[in-house]
Amino acid sequence: MIFFWAFVIGGLICVIGQIMFDVFKLSPAHTLTTLVVAGAILDGLGLYEPLIDFAGAGATVPITSFGNSLVHGAMAEAEKHGIIGVITGMFEVTSSGISAAIVFGVIGALIFKAKG
Repeated sequence: MIFFWAFVIGGLICVIGQIMFDVFKLSPAHTLTTLVVAGAILDGLGLYEPLIDFAGAGATVPITSFGNSLVHGAMAEAEKHGIIGVITGMFEVTSSGISAAIVFGVIGALIFKAKG
């Protein structure tokens, strides 16, 4: 049943993003930012962790999970180190994903030739 709910919840998050494109005519940057901020707000309110427990990858794969990770890391480090922890916590939790994106982007740029 977990696969079903992961599909449904992940699909609903994607449908929300598609509606933002088609109905509200938002740019990809605005849509991306809105979904990240929504994930951050949901985590700040304590609602994203129960969603992850319920839907698994359906809640951790979409971009809303990035906002969740930023707030989750910042809040965890703020409890340990105060205001400095807010800044360092965001980077500590998300640094591996960001680093991987940069490294794989550079490798892809070196291997493949752009058309145009």
